[in-house]
Amino acid sequence: MLKDVSLTTVRAFEAAARHGSFRAAANDLKLSPSAISHAVLKLEQSLDVRLFEREGRHIRLSADGETLMRHVGVAFDELRRGMETVSTRGAPLLRLHAAPSFAAQWLSPRLTRFFAAHPDIEVRLASSTEYARFTNGDFDADIVYGPPRGESVTVVPLGEETVTPLCAPEVAASIRCKEDLLACVLIQSDAKLVRWPDWFERNGMSAPPPHGMRFDRSFLAIAAAADRLGVALESTRLAERELAAGRLVAPLAGLAKDVRYVGHRLVFPQTGRQPRTVRLFAEWLLRELEIEGVGLSG
Repeated sequence: MLKDVSLTTVRAFEAAARHGSFRAAANDLKLSPSAISHAVLKLEQSLDVRLFEREGRHIRLSADGETLMRHVGVAFDELRRGMETVSTRGAPLLRLHAAPSFAAQWLSPRLTRFFAAHPDIEVRLASSTEYARFTNGDFDADIVYGPPRGESVTVVPLGEETVTPLCAPEVAASIRCKEDLLACVLIQSDAKLVRWPDWFERNGMSAPPPHGMRFDRSFLAIAAAADRLGVALESTRLAERELAAGRLVAPLAGLAKDVRYVGHRLVFPQTGRQPRTVRLFAEWLLRELEIEGVGLSG
């Protein structure tokens, strides 16, 4: 049976299954959507199974398609890794994914230090709220916000973060005690694990009804607070540049109880031996965060 199946048709199937779209797969492989459709049809005819359920322009994997993708995804992942390992062209590549606010507020400003320590490594950084899928070989590691997902992954907690009210100095001038927050515009961060009701409960108060601005990303809430639009409840780790520059202050430091929690984690696939790029990045990341005593397989 395998002699009747070409790598081209399998590659088209893998891209279509990964993207859930013939058009997106075509863009990925620099082909036309009809070429992807014909390649998938040829593979279905060779295997005598239906790999996709087609509903107009929408496609979804059939039960047989899902079974095949589990194997094909792993195979292409290993193929990509093998080719990168033996290739002598270019620098070693670290394919990294990270939560948006961590990437923008903390990681990106520090990457020059990583490059200075490891000038031979090239980094490709992507950011979204979706967790990285390691089965398709697109990423080597992910910095996630919140509980990690997936099986057969190594999870490295990135230490506790301090969450506290933050605002511009001009706004802080009217805040002398925690009760003063009730008269302030409280910037809401909808996607955060720690929100205003949690902070008020920790400080023995009832949270006021939410009103005003709402954001789904910490970097937006931090920017709004720095622009004097209200008080944000955010991580001092994510806001450390604004705090260091004096654009933000913590008006209730020492006057109220902060919330401390582990918000971010480094996640990468479990293997017998981690790629050198992942190991070096993980070690650098833990040094930057001043986290000790965490073992990494090498």
